[in-house]
Amino acid sequence: MSKTFALTLDLKDDPTLIAAYEAHHRNVPAAITKSLYDAGILFLDIYRWNNRLFMTMVTDDNFSFEKKKEMDESNPEVQSWENLMWTFQQALPGTKDGEKWQLMSQIFEM
Repeated sequence: MSKTFALTLDLKDDPTLIAAYEAHHRNVPAAITKSLYDAGILFLDIYRWNNRLFMTMVTDDNFSFEKKKEMDESNPEVQSWENLMWTFQQALPGTKDGEKWQLMSQIFEM
């Protein structure tokens, strides 16, 4: 079995920054993809419309956001990547300071 999650986040509305963000995602460091697999993420993709991002994640049954957060906080390569990505990203309206990707609720399935 697996679990599927959908998350959203905005980029800063600047074409140069958006292009740089996409360029970084064409060459994600191996340490970052390894950290995703190690956390139980089996598949992950990100889509963009203007400056809005949409991410889907398929995980194994043991995945938890809390466990991933703990793993990320103790991984200097992930921290470096997250700090770099935050230069391109901006919080969604209504989020707390420092909150990034927001979990979306599924409202329909066919």
